[in-house]
Amino acid sequence: MTTARRPLSPHLQVYRPQLTSVLSILHRTTGVIIAIGALLIGWWLWSVAGTGEQFALSHLFFNSSFGTVLLVVWTACTFYHLCNGIRHLFWDMGVGFEISQAYLSGKAVLAATAILTLLVWLL
Repeated sequence: MTTARRPLSPHLQVYRPQLTSVLSILHRTTGVIIAIGALLIGWWLWSVAGTGEQFALSHLFFNSSFGTVLLVVWTACTFYHLCNGIRHLFWDMGVGFEISQAYLSGKAVLAATAILTLLVWLL
C-alpha cells in the first residue's frame, strides 16, 4: 500500500503579499509588542514606587535614545492596534468587506496610526 503524494500547502513565498494580509500579521505582531511594552511600563511604575535609585535607573533607561525609540514604537503599535481593532469591529458588523473598502480602511488605519503617534510625540 503506497501513500498518495498530495501537494503540500504553498509556502508564503508563493503568495504576493497583500495589504490585508500584511495588516493582519502586523496586528498580531503589535499585540505582542504592546504586551512586552506593558512590562516595561510596569517596571517604570514599580521604580516610581521604589527607591530613588530604582527610579533613577528607569529614568536613565527611558531618557536614553534606545528607550525613547522603544516608547515611540510602543506608542505607534498601541495606536495601530487600537485603530485596526476599530476596523475589525466594523467588520464584525458586516461593514467594509468589499476589496476596495478593505484596502481603503487599511490605508486609513495606517494614516491614523501615523497621525496619532506624531500628535502624541510632537505636542
